[in-house]
Amino acid sequence: MSTLFTINIQNNSSSFQNFYVFQQPAIYVGGQQVYSNSLWSQGVLPSSTGGSSATFLMLQQFYAGVQQQITPPAVGGVSGYSSAIQAIGLTPAAGGSPTNNTTSMIISPALGLTPPVNTTGPQAGSYRIITPTFNPTVTPYNAGAASQSPSGIVTLSNFVVAQPNQNIDCQPVLQFYVQTGTYTPGTVINFSTSSVNAALCNATTGFVTFNVSYNVDGTWSVTSSAATKVMGQPRIQAQAHPSTLSLSADAANNAEIKNEAGTAVICTGYAANFNTPVTVQALSNPGVIQLHSEYQVGPTGGPYTGRMCTSIVGNTATFA
Repeated sequence: MSTLFTINIQNNSSSFQNFYVFQQPAIYVGGQQVYSNSLWSQGVLPSSTGGSSATFLMLQQFYAGVQQQITPPAVGGVSGYSSAIQAIGLTPAAGGSPTNNTTSMIISPALGLTPPVNTTGPQAGSYRIITPTFNPTVTPYNAGAASQSPSGIVTLSNFVVAQPNQNIDCQPVLQFYVQTGTYTPGTVINFSTSSVNAALCNATTGFVTFNVSYNVDGTWSVTSSAATKVMGQPRIQAQAHPSTLSLSADAANNAEIKNEAGTAVICTGYAANFNTPVTVQALSNPGVIQLHSEYQVGPTGGPYTGRMCTSIVGNTATFA
Protein backbone atom coordinates (compact mmCIF):
# COMPACT_ATOMS: atom_id res chain seq x y z
CA MET A 1 0.00 0.00 0.00
CA SER A 2 1.40 3.37 -0.97
CA THR A 3 1.63 6.31 1.36
CA LEU A 4 2.03 9.91 0.25
CA PHE A 5 4.90 12.31 -0.05
CA THR A 6 3.50 15.70 0.96
CA ILE A 7 5.13 19.11 0.45
CA ASN A 8 3.23 22.11 1.83
CA ILE A 9 4.52 25.40 0.40
CA GLN A 10 3.95 28.80 2.00
CA ASN A 11 4.92 32.13 0.47
CA ASN A 12 6.28 34.48 3.15
CA SER A 13 7.73 36.94 0.64
CA SER A 14 6.14 40.29 -0.16
CA SER A 15 4.89 39.36 -3.64
CA PHE A 16 3.11 36.64 -5.59
CA GLN A 17 5.39 33.70 -6.40
CA ASN A 18 5.20 30.71 -8.70
CA PHE A 19 6.77 27.50 -7.41
CA TYR A 20 7.65 24.19 -9.01
CA VAL A 21 8.71 20.82 -7.59
CA PHE A 22 11.18 18.35 -9.08
CA GLN A 23 13.10 15.27 -7.99
CA GLN A 24 16.77 14.40 -7.71
CA PRO A 25 17.62 12.45 -10.88
CA ALA A 26 17.94 8.71 -10.45
CA ILE A 27 21.25 6.95 -10.95
CA TYR A 28 21.32 5.23 -14.33
CA VAL A 29 23.88 2.62 -15.34
CA GLY A 30 25.68 3.30 -18.61
CA GLY A 31 26.56 6.98 -18.54
CA GLN A 32 23.70 8.24 -20.73
CA GLN A 33 22.52 11.82 -20.35
CA VAL A 34 19.80 12.04 -17.71
CA TYR A 35 16.92 14.50 -18.11
CA SER A 36 14.62 15.88 -15.41
CA ASN A 37 11.01 17.04 -15.58
CA SER A 38 8.99 19.35 -13.40
CA LEU A 39 6.48 17.37 -11.34
CA TRP A 40 4.20 20.18 -10.19
CA SER A 41 3.78 23.96 -10.43
CA GLN A 42 1.48 26.48 -8.79
CA GLY A 43 1.32 30.15 -7.86
CA VAL A 44 0.88 31.26 -4.24
CA LEU A 45 -0.10 34.67 -2.87
CA PRO A 46 1.91 36.16 0.02
CA SER A 47 0.81 34.91 3.42
CA SER A 48 0.71 38.54 4.62
CA THR A 49 -2.14 39.25 2.19
CA GLY A 50 -4.14 36.15 3.03
CA GLY A 51 -2.45 33.74 0.66
CA SER A 52 -2.94 30.09 1.54
CA SER A 53 -0.33 27.38 1.16
CA ALA A 54 -0.14 25.06 -1.84
CA THR A 55 0.39 21.32 -1.51
CA PHE A 56 2.24 18.84 -3.72
CA LEU A 57 1.20 15.20 -3.27
CA MET A 58 2.86 12.12 -4.74
CA LEU A 59 2.30 8.42 -4.11
CA GLN A 60 5.14 6.79 -2.21
CA GLN A 61 5.55 4.01 -4.74
CA PHE A 62 8.37 3.29 -7.16
CA TYR A 63 7.19 3.37 -10.79
CA ALA A 64 9.05 2.50 -13.95
CA GLY A 65 7.94 4.73 -16.80
CA VAL A 66 8.22 4.94 -20.58
CA GLN A 67 7.07 7.68 -22.91
CA GLN A 68 6.96 8.44 -26.61
CA GLN A 69 8.93 11.57 -27.44
CA ILE A 70 7.49 14.61 -29.19
CA THR A 71 10.87 16.15 -29.95
CA PRO A 72 14.36 15.52 -28.54
CA PRO A 73 14.43 16.58 -24.86
CA ALA A 74 15.13 20.30 -24.43
CA VAL A 75 14.79 22.58 -21.40
CA GLY A 76 11.40 24.26 -21.44
CA GLY A 77 9.86 21.71 -23.80
CA VAL A 78 7.42 18.91 -23.04
CA SER A 79 9.30 15.63 -22.78
CA GLY A 80 6.69 13.53 -24.55
CA TYR A 81 3.23 12.03 -24.53
CA SER A 82 1.54 8.60 -24.52
CA SER A 83 3.15 7.47 -21.26
CA ALA A 84 2.95 4.12 -19.48
CA ILE A 85 3.99 3.27 -15.92
CA GLN A 86 4.35 0.11 -13.86
CA ALA A 87 4.68 -0.20 -10.08
CA ILE A 88 7.94 -2.00 -9.37
CA GLY A 89 10.16 -3.15 -6.52
CA LEU A 90 13.77 -2.26 -5.85
CA THR A 91 16.48 -4.89 -5.82
CA PRO A 92 17.30 -5.71 -2.17
CA ALA A 93 20.75 -5.74 -0.65
CA ALA A 94 22.56 -9.07 -0.39
CA GLY A 95 20.56 -11.48 1.77
CA GLY A 96 17.26 -9.66 1.29
CA SER A 97 14.09 -11.27 -0.01
CA PRO A 98 13.72 -11.19 -3.81
CA THR A 99 11.53 -8.47 -5.31
CA ASN A 100 9.83 -8.04 -8.67
CA ASN A 101 12.44 -5.63 -9.98
CA THR A 102 12.34 -5.98 -13.78
CA THR A 103 9.76 -4.93 -16.37
CA SER A 104 9.79 -5.09 -20.16
CA MET A 105 8.69 -2.26 -22.43
CA ILE A 106 6.17 -3.13 -25.14
CA ILE A 107 5.31 -0.93 -28.12
CA SER A 108 2.63 -2.95 -29.91
CA PRO A 109 -0.34 -2.86 -30.03
CA ALA A 110 0.25 0.11 -27.71
CA LEU A 111 2.97 1.48 -25.47
CA GLY A 112 3.15 -0.31 -22.13
CA LEU A 113 5.20 -2.13 -19.50
CA THR A 114 4.78 -5.76 -18.50
CA PRO A 115 4.05 -6.79 -14.90
CA PRO A 116 7.41 -6.91 -13.10
CA VAL A 117 9.28 -10.12 -12.40
CA ASN A 118 12.35 -10.94 -10.38
CA THR A 119 15.77 -10.99 -12.03
CA THR A 120 19.25 -11.10 -10.52
CA GLY A 121 20.91 -8.49 -12.74
CA PRO A 122 20.01 -5.05 -11.31
CA GLN A 123 22.14 -3.55 -8.54
CA ALA A 124 20.79 -3.13 -5.01
CA GLY A 125 18.36 -0.23 -4.80
CA SER A 126 17.57 -0.24 -8.53
CA TYR A 127 15.09 -1.70 -10.99
CA ARG A 128 15.40 -2.61 -14.66
CA ILE A 129 13.47 -1.69 -17.81
CA ILE A 130 14.16 -3.97 -20.79
CA THR A 131 13.51 -2.29 -24.13
CA PRO A 132 12.39 -4.16 -27.27
CA THR A 133 13.55 -3.89 -30.86
CA PHE A 134 12.44 -0.58 -32.42
CA ASN A 135 13.73 2.15 -34.72
CA PRO A 136 14.62 5.16 -32.53
CA THR A 137 14.97 7.47 -35.53
CA VAL A 138 11.35 6.82 -36.50
CA THR A 139 9.74 6.57 -33.05
CA PRO A 140 11.97 7.67 -30.16
CA TYR A 141 11.12 6.87 -26.54
CA ASN A 142 12.10 8.01 -23.07
CA ALA A 143 12.42 5.59 -20.14
CA GLY A 144 13.10 6.05 -16.45
CA ALA A 145 11.47 6.93 -13.12
CA ALA A 146 7.82 7.97 -13.05
CA SER A 147 5.56 9.45 -10.40
CA GLN A 148 1.82 9.42 -9.82
CA SER A 149 -0.44 11.80 -7.92
CA PRO A 150 -3.34 10.56 -5.75
CA SER A 151 -5.70 11.61 -8.55
CA GLY A 152 -3.84 9.44 -11.05
CA ILE A 153 -1.82 12.08 -12.91
CA VAL A 154 1.36 10.47 -14.25
CA THR A 155 4.63 12.32 -14.86
CA LEU A 156 8.00 11.02 -15.97
CA SER A 157 10.18 12.43 -13.19
CA ASN A 158 13.56 11.78 -14.81
CA PHE A 159 14.64 9.67 -17.74
CA VAL A 160 17.13 8.70 -20.41
CA VAL A 161 16.50 8.39 -24.13
CA ALA A 162 15.77 4.70 -24.67
CA GLN A 163 17.76 2.63 -27.13
CA PRO A 164 16.56 -0.69 -28.64
CA ASN A 165 17.36 -3.99 -26.94
CA GLN A 166 18.76 -2.26 -23.86
CA ASN A 167 18.71 -2.91 -20.12
CA ILE A 168 17.99 0.41 -18.42
CA ASP A 169 18.88 0.12 -14.72
CA CYS A 170 17.43 2.96 -12.64
CA GLN A 171 18.17 3.67 -8.97
CA PRO A 172 15.68 6.29 -7.71
CA VAL A 173 16.73 8.98 -5.23
CA LEU A 174 13.99 10.19 -2.87
CA GLN A 175 15.02 13.82 -2.68
CA PHE A 176 12.70 16.58 -3.84
CA TYR A 177 13.31 20.25 -4.53
CA VAL A 178 11.12 23.36 -4.49
CA GLN A 179 12.16 26.35 -6.57
CA THR A 180 10.61 29.62 -7.68
CA GLY A 181 9.51 29.82 -11.30
CA THR A 182 7.04 28.24 -13.67
CA TYR A 183 7.57 24.85 -15.28
CA THR A 184 4.38 22.92 -15.95
CA PRO A 185 4.47 19.21 -15.04
CA GLY A 186 6.17 17.13 -17.70
CA THR A 187 8.34 20.02 -18.88
CA VAL A 188 12.09 19.41 -19.08
CA ILE A 189 14.17 21.44 -16.62
CA ASN A 190 17.90 21.95 -16.13
CA PHE A 191 18.44 20.15 -12.84
CA SER A 192 21.89 21.62 -12.20
CA THR A 193 20.57 25.17 -12.56
CA SER A 194 17.19 24.64 -10.90
CA SER A 195 18.62 22.98 -7.79
CA VAL A 196 20.89 25.94 -6.94
CA ASN A 197 19.45 27.70 -3.86
CA ALA A 198 16.33 25.52 -4.01
CA ALA A 199 14.59 24.09 -0.94
CA LEU A 200 15.61 20.45 -0.37
CA CYS A 201 13.09 17.93 0.95
CA ASN A 202 15.12 14.83 1.80
CA ALA A 203 12.93 11.73 2.03
CA THR A 204 15.83 9.26 2.06
CA THR A 205 15.77 9.23 5.88
CA GLY A 206 12.11 8.21 5.99
CA PHE A 207 10.42 11.59 6.33
CA VAL A 208 7.44 11.96 4.01
CA THR A 209 5.87 15.31 4.97
CA PHE A 210 7.65 18.64 4.48
CA ASN A 211 6.57 22.19 5.29
CA VAL A 212 8.44 24.63 3.05
CA SER A 213 8.41 28.40 3.53
CA TYR A 214 9.81 30.88 1.03
CA ASN A 215 11.12 33.75 3.13
CA VAL A 216 11.09 37.48 2.44
CA ASP A 217 14.89 37.50 1.94
CA GLY A 218 14.76 34.78 -0.73
CA THR A 219 15.88 31.94 1.55
CA TRP A 220 13.94 28.81 2.44
CA SER A 221 12.84 27.18 5.67
CA VAL A 222 12.10 23.45 5.61
CA THR A 223 10.70 21.34 8.43
CA SER A 224 10.04 17.62 8.01
CA SER A 225 7.94 15.03 9.75
CA ALA A 226 6.67 11.52 9.23
CA ALA A 227 3.26 10.85 7.79
CA THR A 228 0.26 11.07 10.11
CA LYS A 229 -1.95 9.28 7.59
CA VAL A 230 -1.63 6.14 5.53
CA MET A 231 -3.35 6.53 2.15
CA GLY A 232 -5.72 9.07 3.64
CA GLN A 233 -6.56 7.02 6.74
CA PRO A 234 -5.47 8.15 10.23
CA ARG A 235 -2.64 6.14 11.72
CA ILE A 236 -3.28 4.13 14.88
CA GLN A 237 -2.30 6.36 17.78
CA ALA A 238 -0.07 5.28 20.62
CA GLN A 239 -1.84 4.02 23.74
CA ALA A 240 -0.47 3.85 27.26
CA HIS A 241 0.07 0.35 28.61
CA PRO A 242 1.17 0.04 32.26
CA SER A 243 2.91 -3.23 31.46
CA THR A 244 5.04 -1.76 28.67
CA LEU A 245 8.50 -3.33 28.74
CA SER A 246 11.28 -1.07 30.01
CA LEU A 247 14.37 -1.63 27.87
CA SER A 248 17.99 -0.77 28.41
CA ALA A 249 19.87 1.15 25.73
CA ASP A 250 21.83 -1.97 24.80
CA ALA A 251 18.71 -4.10 24.44
CA ALA A 252 17.00 -1.44 22.35
CA ASN A 253 19.73 -1.66 19.75
CA ASN A 254 19.52 -5.35 18.90
CA ALA A 255 17.21 -4.87 15.88
CA GLU A 256 17.63 -2.75 12.76
CA ILE A 257 15.04 -1.78 10.17
CA LYS A 258 16.29 -0.76 6.74
CA ASN A 259 14.43 0.77 3.82
CA GLU A 260 13.00 -1.60 1.20
CA ALA A 261 16.19 -1.55 -0.85
CA GLY A 262 18.31 -2.30 2.22
CA THR A 263 20.59 0.67 1.58
CA ALA A 264 20.06 2.55 4.86
CA VAL A 265 19.03 1.88 8.47
CA ILE A 266 16.00 4.08 9.15
CA CYS A 267 15.00 2.80 12.59
CA THR A 268 16.28 0.62 15.45
CA GLY A 269 14.56 -1.16 18.30
CA TYR A 270 14.34 -4.32 20.39
CA ALA A 271 13.16 -7.74 19.21
CA ALA A 272 12.89 -10.75 21.52
CA ASN A 273 13.59 -12.96 18.48
CA PHE A 274 13.56 -12.78 14.70
CA ASN A 275 11.11 -15.59 14.01
CA THR A 276 8.10 -14.70 11.85
CA PRO A 277 6.27 -12.53 12.77
CA VAL A 278 8.97 -10.20 14.14
CA THR A 279 7.82 -7.68 16.75
CA VAL A 280 10.15 -4.72 17.27
CA GLN A 281 9.59 -2.60 20.40
CA ALA A 282 11.05 0.72 21.55
CA LEU A 283 11.35 1.98 17.98
CA SER A 284 13.84 4.83 17.74
CA ASN A 285 11.91 6.54 14.92
CA PRO A 286 8.40 5.04 14.70
CA GLY A 287 7.15 7.82 12.44
CA VAL A 288 9.06 6.43 9.45
CA ILE A 289 7.41 2.99 9.67
CA GLN A 290 4.31 2.77 7.49
CA LEU A 291 1.62 0.11 7.61
CA HIS A 292 1.79 -2.38 4.69
CA SER A 293 5.14 -1.03 3.47
CA GLU A 294 8.16 -3.25 2.83
CA TYR A 295 11.39 -3.14 4.87
CA GLN A 296 14.55 -5.15 5.50
CA VAL A 297 14.49 -6.32 9.15
CA GLY A 298 17.16 -8.15 11.12
CA PRO A 299 19.58 -8.13 14.04
CA THR A 300 22.14 -5.34 14.26
CA GLY A 301 24.62 -5.84 11.45
CA GLY A 302 22.42 -8.44 9.69
CA PRO A 303 21.43 -10.72 8.19
CA TYR A 304 18.27 -8.93 7.07
CA THR A 305 15.05 -10.32 5.63
CA GLY A 306 12.50 -8.51 3.50
CA ARG A 307 9.29 -8.12 5.52
CA MET A 308 6.03 -6.17 5.40
CA CYS A 309 4.84 -4.08 8.33
CA THR A 310 1.52 -5.62 9.40
CA SER A 311 0.93 -3.54 12.54
CA ILE A 312 2.17 -0.25 13.99
CA VAL A 313 0.94 0.89 17.40
CA GLY A 314 2.87 3.60 19.19
CA ASN A 315 6.54 2.62 19.21
CA THR A 316 5.94 -1.08 18.47
CA ALA A 317 5.75 -2.59 14.99
CA THR A 318 5.19 -6.12 13.71
CA PHE A 319 6.72 -7.42 10.47
CA ALA A 320 5.74 -10.60 8.61
